Amino acid sequence: MKKLSCLVTLLLILAPIAQVAAQTQTNLEKVKKNVARLGVGSKAKATITLNDGSKVKGYVYSAGDDDFVIRNRDTDAPTTVRYADVKNVDDNRGHRNAKLAALFVGIGAAITIAAVFGAIAANER
Repeated sequence: MKKLSCLVTLLLILAPIAQVAAQTQTNLEKVKKNVARLGVGSKAKATITLNDGSKVKGYVYSAGDDDFVIRNRDTDAPTTVRYADVKNVDDNRGHRNAKLAALFVGIGAAITIAAVFGAIAANER
């Protein structure tokens, strides 16, 4: 009976540790996938949130198996970041509001041009 209770206690202690390890592995794969999706070069802009809460902004300069290098856009200073230290990867490929504003301006310009050409055509008859 004593061996059984020791075994159950051991399983209860190790189960949460195994769960945390599995979640960490899943997060690591997710971060690697997001960095790979961004690509490398000056167009691969990103904001990296680290596990300690700090943020690194710039573009992905290179990516390896264990870490990647992100360079600041202003100073071009490199920062090497381990995938295990990353909490979140946000891409900075343009803001949604700016895209919507450009879309509405384009639609407004098209309607205005169509109205002007329609008025010219009506006056020529």
